[in-house]
Amino acid sequence: MGYFEKALLAAAVIGALSGLVGTLVLLRRRTFFAQALTHATFPGAVAAALLGVSIPLGAAVASAVIVAVMTLLGRVRRQGSQVASGIMLTAGFALGVLLQALNPSLPVHVESYLVGSMLTVTDGDVILAASVLTAAVLAAVLFGKEILFSTFDRTGFRAAGYREWPIELLTLVLIAATVVTAMPAVGAILAIALIAAPAAAARLLMRTVPGIVLLAPLIGAGSGVVGVLLSRILDVAAGPAIALTAAACFLLALGARSLRARAGGVPTPVRAGLRLES
Repeated sequence: MGYFEKALLAAAVIGALSGLVGTLVLLRRRTFFAQALTHATFPGAVAAALLGVSIPLGAAVASAVIVAVMTLLGRVRRQGSQVASGIMLTAGFALGVLLQALNPSLPVHVESYLVGSMLTVTDGDVILAASVLTAAVLAAVLFGKEILFSTFDRTGFRAAGYREWPIELLTLVLIAATVVTAMPAVGAILAIALIAAPAAAARLLMRTVPGIVLLAPLIGAGSGVVGVLLSRILDVAAGPAIALTAAACFLLALGARSLRARAGGVPTPVRAGLRLES
């Protein structure tokens, strides 16, 4: 398989993964957390380059540390998860820049961690993305009902005798794994666009959670493939092309929803298990 065909495959798999996990990010209101995680894993990638170990491994270790720190900060009285996310976003990214500045002779181009380098993905990157996508699909199939119950009615979820922390931990692990997987392809800065935009577009077009879960991965995979093709046609970096394509899909979905509302009116969905509010 040539490098370009491998890039297309990686873009499709990573896009589908980002779209699927992006539905969790969107529905559980974890967008700012995901953004903070994408930026704060940057120092892990730089440290891995310095130590000569796998970049995804360094990013994974950094993400685990960041999730733990953010959880602890979020429990501080009169603070919260948004404050913790904001602190880790800036502090983590600043640490990565500092490590880069202190080690100007890194063996690899650190800038590729920021905007990605889809055309240089390896077989290992593709296998990792496929593995995480498989795990995310299995999690959705096995624990989908519990995730929805916890997302839309936390009080009822606890009253029914369920413990909330396993679902929250599963969600955080899936988000972190997706961020780590997407970093080599679209970079630390642009990964949030591929995670959030397809899910947001699917929510504008579909009125039920199953519809969003099915459509978001398709939009994500399509954004990845189209972005790589545009990068070759226009001779630009693949990461920004993919991020802009995902953003364009959101804008198109927003326009389609507006036209549909003007044509016949969009009924307001009820908030009950499988339906969402507008």
